[in-house]
Formats: sequence, structure tokens, C-alpha cells
Amino acid sequence: MKKVVLGLAALCMVAFTSCKEDASKKIDENNVAEAAERDANASKFPVMTFEKTEHDFGEIESKTQVETVFKYTNTGEAPLVITDIKSTCGCTVPKDWDKAPLQPGDTGEFTVKFNGSGKNKVTKTVTVTANTKTGNEQVKITAFVKADPNAAVQPAKAMVPQVK
Repeated sequence: MKKVVLGLAALCMVAFTSCKEDASKKIDENNVAEAAERDANASKFPVMTFEKTEHDFGEIESKTQVETVFKYTNTGEAPLVITDIKSTCGCTVPKDWDKAPLQPGDTGEFTVKFNGSGKNKVTKTVTVTANTKTGNEQVKITAFVKADPNAAVQPAKAMVPQVK
């Protein structure tokens, strides 16, 4: 049994050493250049630079619709592609963004419409999903929503003393 194992080991050693060629001769210089360029480009991302990242509508009446425009510039080294823009609730609607790639140095914009729901200080976040390094960017809108003067006033509940 020992002779068989030693024989197989010797055969494998001969087979592996006889097939050995100089590996550097197999390298194609064109492939190395392409790989280096691909690796350099893989680390380049678009960067969304906003003119403003937050917009304050100030005081608005309840149910008053308002909108603002967020402008941005691609300050990165690769084309910017926005795949989606969403808000934290249905009362805030982002719209009108360009789905075509935005080249470095170019500008774009999108509109955010708020329907005036809520009470007092309201803050809503809008998330932009894009091919940036982080994968998403955020902007915010804020407003102080005043009570609707035409809304029916709810009567205060009377406190009933408890008998012990």
C-alpha cells in the first residue's frame, strides 16, 4: 500500500513539474491595460451637489398646496442616473425629474409638491435614488401648518368627577 501511495505521489510530481510554463508569457498586455482602465473608472462616481438641501415654506394655511424646485449639479466624474425619487408620505410628491444620464458638470432639477397636511411644524424628507457612491441623497421640506379657520372646532370633553 505504501508503495502505491509513493508511486502516485511521484507520478503527480512529475506531471505537475513537466507542465510548468513561464506564466508571464501568457499575459496579454492589452488585457492588462483594459483592466487598469476599468479599475480606474470603477472608482469614479457621480456626485449630486444641491443648490439647497432644505426648503422652508414658512407659515401656510392648512390644506394649502405649495411647491418648490430643487436644483442640482453633477460634480462627480461619471454620468448621474436618477432611478427614483420618493417622499416619506403621500402628502409630499416629487415630480418632473429627468431620467436620462446627466453628464459631469451638467445641472438638473425636480419639483416637490406639498399638500399642506399636518399641524404645526411639519418636516418631510425626499430621498433621491441614484448611482452615487451612497446610492441615495436626501433633501427636506419644512412648513408651519396653521389650523384651518373654517374647520369645525371640536368641543372639549367635560371632566366627570369620579365617585369613590
